[in-house]
Amino acid sequence: MSVELYNEILKICQRHSDRLRWSIQQMQPHIPFTANTISDLTDIEHAILDQFSARFSKLQDTMGEKLFPVILELTKEQGSLLAFVDKLHRLEKIGAIPSADY
Repeated sequence: MSVELYNEILKICQRHSDRLRWSIQQMQPHIPFTANTISDLTDIEHAILDQFSARFSKLQDTMGEKLFPVILELTKEQGSLLAFVDKLHRLEKIGAIPSADY
């Protein structure tokens, strides 16, 4: 594992994050969502919500499957952590994230 790989994965995460931020910005007039606001959305607004859902899932998967393992590898942490929560706790322990509770 290398710092270059870390940087590439971070770019992917940033791209997903940027799209999430844009989606939230576009939907801001409808927040908080209610049954009425959801039923009144246009097809384009529904597509924006779909994009939010897909990007959130991709960001979470990329972080759990690629970013966190690379960080743990770069910090020379021992052991294989298969569960996402275990990775979060180890990252918190080494100070890579402020808390695993977020």
